[in-house]
Amino acid sequence: MPNDLLNYFGLERPAFSKEIDDAHLWLPPSKHSVVERICRAVENHKSVSLVGDPGVGKTCVLRAVRHRLAAQPVRLTYCHNATLGRRDFYRHLCLALGLEAKATVGSLFWAVSTHVEQLAKESLHPVLLLDEAHLLHQDTLDHLHILLNYHWDAKALMSLILVGLPEMEDRLKLRRNRALYSRLYRRERIEPLTPSDTQAYVESRIEAAGATRPLFARDAVAMLHEATLGTMRDIDRLASLCLEEAMRQNRQLVERDILLSVIERGHNKAEGLA
Repeated sequence: MPNDLLNYFGLERPAFSKEIDDAHLWLPPSKHSVVERICRAVENHKSVSLVGDPGVGKTCVLRAVRHRLAAQPVRLTYCHNATLGRRDFYRHLCLALGLEAKATVGSLFWAVSTHVEQLAKESLHPVLLLDEAHLLHQDTLDHLHILLNYHWDAKALMSLILVGLPEMEDRLKLRRNRALYSRLYRRERIEPLTPSDTQAYVESRIEAAGATRPLFARDAVAMLHEATLGTMRDIDRLASLCLEEAMRQNRQLVERDILLSVIERGHNKAEGLA
């Protein structure tokens, strides 16, 4: 089916796949500004938080940040397993940094902090990116601000990027977590796409896939935006299903009736599972 779909629409690659190079990611101006602010904070050795609802493009923003920071003297470490207690978190972090996983929390912390100080001597700034941070155990959250404390809190040798759902910010605002929250220089939130963003996003993804003509009618894209509420992950899913349905009906353009049939089919399946 994938190759048939590509051949049918004259595409070089799937239009709405997550497998797209960082350099070719499309972001609306609002998200470009978020990337700019996060990168500027990291370049100044600051820490930040980023929240947003599922599927609104947090990962796209992070990939854009990674792409931009690649040219900077930065060592980026990505951790996405946030459901660990403090000891296992530090073991996981040591493995991600290429360090030996020690036996105790104290020795694990010492290994990480010593590594951070060594990177500073090499003029490399370590950045720890914690994805799904709303799932962090409280005992881990209690300790993160200590990981940022060097030379009597007089030097910023490490940046932390906390990424998660909006409830993460609610947790960070709790009095118990104020030591960490106060160290977050920027607290960013990203929103779903606007209708014009969705139009530009669909067009850019189709063009990047090698199409030489529109594959979606403008009113179908407007309906796609309404159906997904501007959530990028849902746009990708529904748009892909629409292309499959258009091929099945031997049509070259996705119009509103095709989108409606895809939505109704998904709704009926959901009802059947209920």
